Amino acid sequence: MDKGIIVDKVSMVYRGLKGRVEALRNVDMKVAPGDFVSIIGPSGCGKTTLMNIIAGFLEPTSGQVLIDGRKITGPGPDRGVVFQQYAVFPWLTVRENVEFGLTLSTNYRPPAERKQIVDRLIELVGLRDFQNAYPKELSGGMKQRVAIARAYAVNPKVLLMDEPFGALDAQTRQFMQEALLDILDRERKTVIFITHSVEEAAFLSSRVVVMATRPGRIRTEIPISLPYPRDPAVRSSPQFIEIKTEIEKYVREEFQRHREIPV
Repeated sequence: MDKGIIVDKVSMVYRGLKGRVEALRNVDMKVAPGDFVSIIGPSGCGKTTLMNIIAGFLEPTSGQVLIDGRKITGPGPDRGVVFQQYAVFPWLTVRENVEFGLTLSTNYRPPAERKQIVDRLIELVGLRDFQNAYPKELSGGMKQRVAIARAYAVNPKVLLMDEPFGALDAQTRQFMQEALLDILDRERKTVIFITHSVEEAAFLSSRVVVMATRPGRIRTEIPISLPYPRDPAVRSSPQFIEIKTEIEKYVREEFQRHREIPV
């Protein structure tokens, strides 16, 4: 039975050249199956640290993260990760990049099944005409579509996305947001999405989590009542503007606190 993700009193302390740094303190969060949760907050509030713990790349100093009742002890095929950098293999074609995870022992699929999966995903992300191209021949948005397709290929329950559109120009970024929602409408996943953009968080999410500045904590959670699928025109609606204003209020307060905290 799917129980979703439970972040249970997670704290993270680093010890560096400047001494002890408390990145996260007693973070509690629940993400139900099928939710799209965006995490927003000032730089240094622990957003990426929290995502890396959920991904299994880091072990928390205290607390735990559960997926469907099982404690996370490391990376696993139930979680796909998409980074801000274009994390594609430059020596592989689009098709070979998407297929890569399916050739590894953890997610191995026989050639005929791999072909079916890759064909479907390349079509899904709109790259059929570029399936034999190499990353150097692709735009930034295309590279991120390859990264999303590769994460989808291993059929994870959870998609973890760390500012995946942050490096794109405004027009491409908006297109990628709409493309992501279209993909999710057809291939539903649970998503945790890090962003610095209030508008992006409001447009994509079913819920927005605002993190407090150091040490990272959950300041508030804001449900987004806009129905899916979301038409781009919703961005100019009074309801959307009201939601943005509420999120911005909390984010501005935390940015102000961040400026006041001595480094």
